[in-house]
Amino acid sequence: MGVPLLDLKRDWPEIRGEVETGWREVTKSMRLLNGKNVQAFEEEVARFFGTRFAFGVGSGTAALWLALIACKIGPGDEVLIQANGFVADVEAVVWAGAKPVLVEAEEEFFGPDPEAVARAIGPRTKALIVVHMYGHPARIQELVEICKHHGLVLIEDASHAHGAEYKGKKIGTFGKVGCFSCGPVKNLNALGDAGFVLTNDEEIAYRLRYLRVHGQVRKNEHAFYGFNSRLDELQAVVLRARLKRLSEKNARRREIAEIYRRELSDISDLRLPPKDGSDRLSIYHRFVVFTPRRNELQSHLKEQGIGTGIYYPVPLHLQPAWQAAGFSGLPEGTFPVAERLCQEGLALPMFPEMTETEIEEVITRVREFFA
Repeated sequence: MGVPLLDLKRDWPEIRGEVETGWREVTKSMRLLNGKNVQAFEEEVARFFGTRFAFGVGSGTAALWLALIACKIGPGDEVLIQANGFVADVEAVVWAGAKPVLVEAEEEFFGPDPEAVARAIGPRTKALIVVHMYGHPARIQELVEICKHHGLVLIEDASHAHGAEYKGKKIGTFGKVGCFSCGPVKNLNALGDAGFVLTNDEEIAYRLRYLRVHGQVRKNEHAFYGFNSRLDELQAVVLRARLKRLSEKNARRREIAEIYRRELSDISDLRLPPKDGSDRLSIYHRFVVFTPRRNELQSHLKEQGIGTGIYYPVPLHLQPAWQAAGFSGLPEGTFPVAERLCQEGLALPMFPEMTETEIEEVITRVREFFA
């Protein structure tokens, strides 16, 4: 039997009635931007995460870009980023006018290595972007302490981590700004591009609120130059419906992860994702396993109808865009941990609506390969 990596069709019937009712109200009023659903979503998501402010934006990439600018990071500044992150993190720094500086990844939780971060700090270092990969909290407490000690702005890319926690506190609330994508494949997902930013800082909140709407503080009055990056009413309706169910869906992901872990933990050539402890709660945006035989395993599973994914196969310093942007050459081998994570990681099927039969099929086919 076939098992998809992700099936976006399965949870649609659960929210369809609520969403279509909301859409009818929106289209009846034709208040498509800056209406009651965006305002309600911002209030609800701020309450969910426990922050003072939340702002809907057009995408997760826009969230990162706006966060950097709201924190007054620009030309002459350097921003540290882990080498196994997503290209959007570098793009946001480049378009803010700052310089990205890559650091080594950390083996266990896949975020930036705190020791590598400390070594990379220079006189122009202004900020650190922490990417919480696959839904696992990075070593956030150590990174917070480093940033405080050196006076750095901490920005969290929590696009994989909607609802993940460290010591009872939601990921995305440890830094100056938390940035989230709500693209179609995320745990909290819209039916297109969408995102939001979180902060507890009133000054940063003021800039975020108006940066996304051309700096317009009142009709035809622009206090500063901004951008056009708004969450629309139709997507806000979808996100409000899904936010109500997010904790339940994340709990089911953890159940599936525990089944995988129980049934696959004895395979010596397969490293499983980190297990939650008393201080951390993962939400398994992806269930990524690691093996030097990644490509062979993927081919085997494909032959058996099992969907898989690779996130992300090429580290940031080996991307053509890095060279094209004129950044200093960082040859293969510069970041061995990040490179190995990129070379060996394979995502197995993971979505809350998976059946027990599908979970068993994935386990059977993985064990079949290693046998």
